[in-house]
Amino acid sequence: MMEISHSEVEPATVVIKLAGKLMLGPEGDQIVTLVENLIGQGKRLFIFDLAGVSAIDSTGIGRFISSFNQITAAGGEMRMAGARGHVFQSFRVSLLDKVFRFYPNLDAAL
Repeated sequence: MMEISHSEVEPATVVIKLAGKLMLGPEGDQIVTLVENLIGQGKRLFIFDLAGVSAIDSTGIGRFISSFNQITAAGGEMRMAGARGHVFQSFRVSLLDKVFRFYPNLDAAL
């Protein structure tokens, strides 16, 4: 089960908090849809807070690739905060730690 919430921390800057397992399944679609809607509202800096994510698979990682493509196409920026252990390793193995900007925590990403 995955939980998702978001808040605007500054004009055009939004933090998207994720918790639980980000795996194959319809819950992950919410991420891409949310990003699309927020871009439509003029948001340009997206910070994904991954501190609460306990597991991720290739489908979960794919959601971030889709989001990244949407955000960069809109001239925006995507930052990843708080990814640890297996979750961070999943991005490293696929070399996405060279594509996405990772920060140790939310404060650092802001």
